Amino acid sequence: MNVVLKNLTKIFPGRNRGDREVIAVKDFDLEIPDGKLVALLGPSGCGKSTILNLICGLETPSKGQIFFGERDITNVPPEQRGVGMVFQNYALYPHMTVRQNILFPLQNFKGRNRLPKEEMEKRALEAARLVKLDNLMSRKPGQMSGGQQQRAAIARALVKLPDLLLLDEPLSNLDARLRLETREEIRRIQKETNITTVFVTHDQEEALSISDMIVVMKAGVLMQLGKPQDVYDDPVNLFVAEFLGTPAINVFAGEVRDGKIMVGDDVIGDAPGIPSQPVDVGIRPEGFIPGGSSMHMRFKALEVMGRDMSIVSESGFSKAPTVRAIVSSSADAAPRDGVITFDIKPEKLYIFGKETGERIYTGRAARQASAVTDKLADSDGLAVPDDLAAPDGIAASADSADKVGGGAGEGGAQ
Repeated sequence: MNVVLKNLTKIFPGRNRGDREVIAVKDFDLEIPDGKLVALLGPSGCGKSTILNLICGLETPSKGQIFFGERDITNVPPEQRGVGMVFQNYALYPHMTVRQNILFPLQNFKGRNRLPKEEMEKRALEAARLVKLDNLMSRKPGQMSGGQQQRAAIARALVKLPDLLLLDEPLSNLDARLRLETREEIRRIQKETNITTVFVTHDQEEALSISDMIVVMKAGVLMQLGKPQDVYDDPVNLFVAEFLGTPAINVFAGEVRDGKIMVGDDVIGDAPGIPSQPVDVGIRPEGFIPGGSSMHMRFKALEVMGRDMSIVSESGFSKAPTVRAIVSSSADAAPRDGVITFDIKPEKLYIFGKETGERIYTGRAARQASAVTDKLADSDGLAVPDDLAAPDGIAASADSADKVGGGAGEGGAQ
C-alpha cells in the first residue's frame, strides 16, 4: 500500500497563555511507495515523530490530507487504519509472556473481526518465527535482552497483518552491537513481508544502511528526499550535506573568483560560469588525495583504523576546529615542515550560497539541471523524458535556474 501526504501541517498551541504556537510540520508533501522502507531522518524536534503520529491517527492534522492508496484516512480513527506501530520503549506488558504480548492485539478484535482461537495461535507463532523468537514464547520481557524485546514488539505489530508498519526510533535504547543486529533484522523482516514501512530515526547511519528512500527534515520542513546514496552524493543544501556523513563533511569559508573555487589562496576546483562571490565550501572526508598540491593545511595527527586512516589537520578557514580526511592506510600522508597538502576529488567538492545555504551547481550536475529547466519551460508541464531527468535531489523546476551556473566544465565541484 502506498501512502500519500498532501500539504500536511500540524500546529500545536502554546503550553501557556501568551506562548507562541509551535509549527511541528509545515506544508509537508510526500509519497511513500508500496512495499518500500522509507526513513524519516533529521535532528530531534524536526517533526519526524509527529508525522508518524499523524499517519497512525494519534494526532489530527491542522491542515492537509493523508491517503492510504486511494482512501482518504485523514479523519479515520486509529483502530480502523490497519497500521502496526512500534515505539522506542518497546511498550511490552511486563507481566505477560512473549506469546501473550503477541496475542494481545488479536484478542482485542471485536465482532466479525474476532478470530478463532486456533487462528490467533497460528498467527502469533508465525509472527514469532518471523522475528526468530518462536523458542522464547514462554519468557517475559524482563528475561530477554533489549534486542529480543524489540523484536517481540515488532512481532506484536505484525501479527495484525497491517497494511503499514511504523517504527518510531526503535533502536535508540540498544547498545551499538544490538543496534546493528536489530536493524539488519528489521530490514530482513520488511523484505520478507514486503510491507510498506516508515522508519523514524535521527541516526543517519541507520537510515542510510537499511532504507529504500530517505526523507531529510528540518524544523518540520522536507529538505530533500531520494535514494540514500543519491542524497549523500548530491545534497541540495548545506544542512543536508552536514547532516549526512560520518565523519561529517568539512566546511570552509571560501569564494568563487574568476571561475575558480578558492579557500584562502588555494585553488581547489573549477566553477566556470559561476559569478564571483563568497561561498561555503564542503569537502567530504573521503574527497582528499594526500600528496597533491591544491590545498595546504597544518598537520595535527594520524589515526590509523585498520583499513583506513584519518588525517587530522587544521585550517584557519575551516568552520570546525579540525579537518578530517579519510584515506587508505597505505597512502603516503607524510607532512613536510608541519604542512600537509592535498588535491580534491571534484565529485566530493560542493559549494553553497553564503547567505542561503543552497547548493550552487557546477559541472555535470549544473548542465543536467539546466537541461531539465529548459525542457520544462518548453513543454508547458509535460512529463520530462528519462534521458533529461534531473539528478536525484535536484528540483526539476524553474527555480533551478537560480542555482545553476552556465556551461560549467567537468572538473569543478558537482
